[in-house]
Amino acid sequence: MTEARTDPAAEASPGAGVSIPDAVRAFRVAHRARHIGPRYHGWLHFGTTTVGALAAIIVAAVMVDAPSLAELAAVPLSFLLANLGEYAGHRGPMHHRRRGLSILFERHARQHHRFYTHDAMAAESPRDFQMVLFPPAMLVFFLGALAFPIGALLHWAVSPNVGWLFGATAMTYFVTYEWLHFAYHLPPDGWVGRRRLVQILRRHHTLHHDQRRMAHTNFNITFPIADWLFGTIGAPARESRDQGAAEPLPASGAGSSE
Repeated sequence: MTEARTDPAAEASPGAGVSIPDAVRAFRVAHRARHIGPRYHGWLHFGTTTVGALAAIIVAAVMVDAPSLAELAAVPLSFLLANLGEYAGHRGPMHHRRRGLSILFERHARQHHRFYTHDAMAAESPRDFQMVLFPPAMLVFFLGALAFPIGALLHWAVSPNVGWLFGATAMTYFVTYEWLHFAYHLPPDGWVGRRRLVQILRRHHTLHHDQRRMAHTNFNITFPIADWLFGTIGAPARESRDQGAAEPLPASGAGSSE
């Protein structure tokens, strides 16, 4: 069994002193050296994503004008659509190679799931946020390639209010995803980690970080609605590998991409 030790090089916050297995420690050290530059600041990354998403939400929300009950139905419907999209993206290209989308598999299955495992879920310092949060460019992509085009289509095809409500809900879901995923990878004994909702959802996500199960179970990051619908909550671990998702991973900071 791999010995778990405390990393003396960890910074004072947020997870200094956490005990991690040696294999995970080695991967983290290599990944930091190769992929996290000296100018990276974890809290700035978190703040940039948060402020950008909240600004988009506010703009969309203030554009809504006296919506009818039928138009307000766009909010839960958009939420459900986002939950299904989160599930499909996570279960699909994030854990199985897809032509043209291998970068998602590379960053998620081969990097994120080795940096954070079920027995080493917490970041050791703000620099480790780089392996939790989406790159800032993803905010631009999500807004420009998904939320805005779909919202504009609904604005034209249904009503302006429905378009703006979709945009506000989509961006709210995006920032909720980021906040919850971020919370799962903070120390469980901190103020955020002790919140009851975070504890419940972290348990769901921690099971997914077991490398024997990650390609088969608990794909929702936020709320396990789609996991419940498709019967993938707490599925038994499988020893066999599935479509390369559990293929042997290199000890360096990243594997080779296809």
